[in-house]
Amino acid sequence: MKKRFIYIVFALTAFGANAQSLEFYLQEAELNSPMIQALELRYNIAKEKVSEMNTLPNTTIAAGYFVSEPETRTGAQRARFSVSQMLPWFGTITARENYASSMAETEYAEIVIAKRKLALSLAQSYYSLYGIQARQKVLQENIDLLKTYETLALTSVEIGKASAVDVLKLQIRQNELQQQKEVLEQSYLAEQAVFNNLLNRDESIAVEVVDEMDIPLDDPMLNKDDLSLNPELLKYDQLYESVTQSELLNQKENAPSFGIGLDYIPVSERTDMAMSDNGKDIVMPMVTFSIPIFSNRVKSVTKQNQLRQKEIELQKTERLNVLENAFAKAVSQRNEARIAHATQTKNLQQAKDAEEILIKSYETGTIDFNDVLDIQELQLKFQTNQIQSIQLYYVQSAIINYLINK
Repeated sequence: MKKRFIYIVFALTAFGANAQSLEFYLQEAELNSPMIQALELRYNIAKEKVSEMNTLPNTTIAAGYFVSEPETRTGAQRARFSVSQMLPWFGTITARENYASSMAETEYAEIVIAKRKLALSLAQSYYSLYGIQARQKVLQENIDLLKTYETLALTSVEIGKASAVDVLKLQIRQNELQQQKEVLEQSYLAEQAVFNNLLNRDESIAVEVVDEMDIPLDDPMLNKDDLSLNPELLKYDQLYESVTQSELLNQKENAPSFGIGLDYIPVSERTDMAMSDNGKDIVMPMVTFSIPIFSNRVKSVTKQNQLRQKEIELQKTERLNVLENAFAKAVSQRNEARIAHATQTKNLQQAKDAEEILIKSYETGTIDFNDVLDIQELQLKFQTNQIQSIQLYYVQSAIINYLINK
């Protein structure tokens, strides 16, 4: 379940080109995560408690010596030895095991949730890295474009059709873009550290990110009802079941318990007379019952369990509302990203058309380098917005998959 969720997002991202490396990142993150390892240990402890429940009370062994030996008809009693074992009512041990198993299942649900959240965080960090890298690439392209314009401007200055101010403006603009690129490099290193920390490895290790991404033509079909299968909600079902098993155990422990035992008393022979059974030792089997007469504790636990189940139902309803809100927001923002991407694509094409017109104007001997800077700025704006739209689309897709993917 957890892997299929993230693989779908990665497949959309890489179009099959880099899906294997991203799958490797997820596997590495799950294997190295201290949090998941700790949760798995907690789950193993909970499973071990099932074996702990399959035990009986301690066997009682007693021995006593008569300092003053009591005389009986068949001789004096010298000592007393006894052994006894209390036994729970039929089905009590099974009820304990069932309760422990249900608690272990709640711990397993936490592991599933943790892995799912880790995969989501990994995907979001990956898309951030892509966005930063793509913006750096766009900035470099624009810097190269401005250098081309600078060459044109220098030529125009030589023939008296432009001023040195135009050249300086183009150089200043290049400096600004170079600064933005260097700032993004620092942002990339910071996000790379976040990504590597999710993998629990050295922060300086380079991360491979796809070169290009685009929004697919069609979105996958969404079924809001699949929210009910989210592990965050299934956890409450496990908690509810654990309370149910707790109540069954409570009722079993309210039943009588019984015990079996044996007393052995050695008897000395009488020397003053001869009789049958003279000096015969005493062997006495015993059966004991423990009957719970006062049941206030059991009634209180039952009431607590009923209240706890109502609390869990309300918590599940509240969590479902939170997930539904997150789902609606993610779908809305993904649709907004698609709309924005389409608009930026149109704007970018029109800006390139305007750029071509400027170049043709240069060929005829007239060019306004202020217009050149304006068009270049618009192009950079549209390209940046386009990248942000793609990044937003896939981040929201990751959230949607986290919420509803089976």
